[in-house]
Amino acid sequence: MKYVLATANPGKITEMRDILSGLGIDLATRDDLGIDIDVEETGDTFYDNALLKAKAICEASGLPAIADDSGLIVEALDGAPGVYSSSYGGDGLSNSERCWYLLGKMSNMEHRGAKFVCTIVCAFPDGSLLSASGECRGEILTAPRGEGGFGYDPIFLVNSFGKSMAELSPSEKNSVSHRGAALREFAAMLESAY
Repeated sequence: MKYVLATANPGKITEMRDILSGLGIDLATRDDLGIDIDVEETGDTFYDNALLKAKAICEASGLPAIADDSGLIVEALDGAPGVYSSSYGGDGLSNSERCWYLLGKMSNMEHRGAKFVCTIVCAFPDGSLLSASGECRGEILTAPRGEGGFGYDPIFLVNSFGKSMAELSPSEKNSVSHRGAALREFAAMLESAY
């Protein structure tokens, strides 16, 4: 069965393909299918936003659609940026500018605990749904480190490696990331359900 990835984010597409490739799932992207719709993320939770994207892309493609919504939750910032991770600090900022904006908000804070959270939702043409979640706990660094990854990866310390998420190899990142955890749970559910 062919599935379509609901994201247009190249970094997410690479991670999702890497993690799901071992299942023998035929994955297509929105670009592969010529789907050019922008789904507004109006949900209050990661699940809500992933569901909106999965349903819209499933309807547009007629195929099962796998969507995720993920973000960074910083304890000292009362959970911000959360579901607003991709727009934190305002529209038009680059990933690097968002990282520096967040670091500015935390400049005088000692407690730096944080976690990345990801929720995966797969919407099927028959209306059924599968969902899974994962998280990766760590700390916010005081300055960016590393050249890999995307988003907040350069300022997120993965304690078990002693490296920023951006310093990890793709296989290391997939082994500990929030998206990796959610996709592994999703893959297990998919194998048992279908």
